[in-house]
Amino acid sequence: MTQSIYSLCFMCSVRCPIRVEVKDGQVKWIEGNPHVAGMEGSLCPKGAAGISMQYDSQRVQSPMIREGARGEGKWRKASWDEALDYVAEKLKGVIDTYGGHSVVLGERANLATHISKTFLKAIGSPNHFTHDALCKGSVNTACRSLFGYTDGQMGMDYKNVRHIVLYGRNMFESVSVKEINNLMAALEKGAKMTYIDPRVTVTATKAHRYWMIRPGTDLALNYALMHVILDERLYDSAFVDRWVEGLAELQDFVRPYTPEWAEKETGVAADEIRALAREVSKHKPSVIFHYGYRGAHHANEIYLRRSILILNCLMGSLETPGGMFFKKGPGAAGGKPARKLTEQELPKTDKTRFDKAGTPDFPLPDTAHGVGQMLAPAILNEDPYPIKALIINRLDPLKSIPDTNQMKEALQKLDLIVAVDVNYSDLAWYADVILPESTYLERTDCVQQANGLKPQMFLRRQVVGPRYDTREYSVIMRQLAERMGIEKYFPYTSMDELVQWQLEGTGFSMADFEAKGFVAYGKQQIFWDRKDDLKLKTPSGKIEFRSSLLEDAGFESFPAYTPVPEGRDDVFRLVVGRVALHTHVSTQNVPYLNELFSENVLWINAAKAKALGISNDDLVEISSKVGSGTIKAYVTDMIHPEAVFMVHGFGHEAKLAARCYNKGVSDSVLQENITDRVGGSPAFHDTFVTVKAA
Repeated sequence: MTQSIYSLCFMCSVRCPIRVEVKDGQVKWIEGNPHVAGMEGSLCPKGAAGISMQYDSQRVQSPMIREGARGEGKWRKASWDEALDYVAEKLKGVIDTYGGHSVVLGERANLATHISKTFLKAIGSPNHFTHDALCKGSVNTACRSLFGYTDGQMGMDYKNVRHIVLYGRNMFESVSVKEINNLMAALEKGAKMTYIDPRVTVTATKAHRYWMIRPGTDLALNYALMHVILDERLYDSAFVDRWVEGLAELQDFVRPYTPEWAEKETGVAADEIRALAREVSKHKPSVIFHYGYRGAHHANEIYLRRSILILNCLMGSLETPGGMFFKKGPGAAGGKPARKLTEQELPKTDKTRFDKAGTPDFPLPDTAHGVGQMLAPAILNEDPYPIKALIINRLDPLKSIPDTNQMKEALQKLDLIVAVDVNYSDLAWYADVILPESTYLERTDCVQQANGLKPQMFLRRQVVGPRYDTREYSVIMRQLAERMGIEKYFPYTSMDELVQWQLEGTGFSMADFEAKGFVAYGKQQIFWDRKDDLKLKTPSGKIEFRSSLLEDAGFESFPAYTPVPEGRDDVFRLVVGRVALHTHVSTQNVPYLNELFSENVLWINAAKAKALGISNDDLVEISSKVGSGTIKAYVTDMIHPEAVFMVHGFGHEAKLAARCYNKGVSDSVLQENITDRVGGSPAFHDTFVTVKAA
């Protein structure tokens, strides 16, 4: 008998709604949820490979306790009781000696993040950080500086856009299915797409206009676009006059930044810059200058992201079809959201965070996500205090944080490393204990509160039983809490109990999700009144071009542009990115996906390669100040001469993930740990490398 169950994918962080067919306890088919507008049954390659991951014999199959040296790969299987007792005993020892604040928990932000935060607060630690900060901390800060909202509280109406401008936002290779389907529908209706990137990506091939910009000069381009828009009064004057604070100051600031000036810096012709400004203005307000997902390129990242958001505001593309919007929660439709454990009264701590976020040293990054790249320096320098225990859930600091060698050195100073993961990540390989998490197909998860133009709730439902001796993360943390004497903060013993607790007061039950996989609070899209009712959260109640958030912290709203030096013959800016077949560092060992894309290569400009005596498929040595590696060259005209590019997430060291072991080079080995000190993101593209024939 075949059973159809609605759930949520977790092959990446997008959480696409899915329909799963199960026969005789086996997953036979996965497709996009046909009841969700924009999905229509479609799924990306990673989602389709969920079956492959489910039946992969190389994932973690039972709790493991390390017996050899860290990274040596000597393990023994353990029962859950033994493994949890071991972790609890070690944690208690660390807390008794150094205090609860000596424990750090990092994770890829997920539906159970409120469980992690509750655990930390219960033991007296402020030290939670997420992958979101590594990916888009500066985007978060930029949004708050203008609107008072985070980027996670904002969305874009792709389906009705008339012109979209993408700055390296490689949407067709970093696939969010619903977004892509909606954008394709808009393009089919005549919308225009401009793509700006030092490299020709798949998205570039779909664009109506593509500019191979000099790497690192996007901010110069945006200052010139603002110059034209303000000089020629192409902006939405009614919207800007009503809602913007600081227009006059911006106008004075961008006056020197002409398209002719920008052409010398960016390599984009002045006439083309003017043409884009004029063309986009004709489509306002249904315009999106995409403010980015990964906003972690440069040390001035917040100002690039602010400039993109300012361009949207000049076009009036806020709370309008085809533009940006603020996500509406259940309250906007007269409903109540699912509860979270963090809403209860929890112990408080006055300890500074390990990354010093929220202090005068680092005032603006969002403490809800932290500044993950500060982890290794905090451990090594014991500043602001010793860090002695690290718990990691579905995140790999050795692959996701710049300067892997520094991170390895830091890990050796810890008394306890615990990895909760489905796979043998490199961090799991260095851990003292691995607690194996059930896959997304094997577990019910916490409720997803999906805010947007139509607020909804989704539920990830268990579709098959665990294949191996694995458990749900929320249950693992509850069982650990019992051993730590803090179980009173975790009012459940199973996932069904937790979900039922979350749904109390919402008017919905678990049974309501069975028909379509989600419930809706209303049928109509909710836009705020653009004339009188933008509910902005800035101190002025306006969109702050001149930002009180920045200036109260001692930072400029409009910093002068710093020219980007030209590259030397053998020195290149390292640029990294995604492909449609992999999620960051977590899917390289999935059988189907590994077969299709098993190793990364180094894109290098053909003329530069010729001058260095490098041919296509040659092995080359790539080196930076902090690391080096050997990788195959991909010689092409499709990348700017000043840059080289590699796909993120390769060079794995965990030998039990045998398919991806030692394949390609890890970009994090090469990247220097440079930070946007205002916004909070790492500067992944501010590392320079040399390349030579191996």
